[in-house]
Amino acid sequence: MFDPSIQIMLWLLAALLIALGFAGLILPMLPGIPLVFAGLVLLAWAENFVYVGWITLTLLGVLAALSYGVDLAASALGAKRFGASPRAVIGAALGALVGIFFGLPGIVLGPFVGAVVGEFSGKASLKAATHAGVGATLGLLFGALLKIALAFTMIGVFVVDRLL
Repeated sequence: MFDPSIQIMLWLLAALLIALGFAGLILPMLPGIPLVFAGLVLLAWAENFVYVGWITLTLLGVLAALSYGVDLAASALGAKRFGASPRAVIGAALGALVGIFFGLPGIVLGPFVGAVVGEFSGKASLKAATHAGVGATLGLLFGALLKIALAFTMIGVFVVDRLL
């Protein structure tokens, strides 16, 4: 068991990591879900894994890993849902990947530009290319909402396991 003052410091550090993680769900400079996961692991460790054990932490780790696929797939699926060609879908996914390196403007515009360029490479009209770009951007927004839902699910799983 930790000294109570150390345990309080661990709880505060865990709360800070979780808060930064939620900020990271909106701000692209911070890895949101991994910070939430790190904070939850630190909370479990602060209590010597008495209340929350390795099975729950493994489940939380799987949910955290799932969030990475959500980011890349969401904009590509959004473009596909709007009737984009396979080239536009690939362009949206590549645009999302490249956009990560350009901060918030890149994250928002990357899938749009990627889908538009992909659709144009197939000799599509401006209207079809723009439509594909809008779909990719809406997919990105949906992906962000899914990541927020995953973060709240992780918190909920932790709290339920902690209370039971």
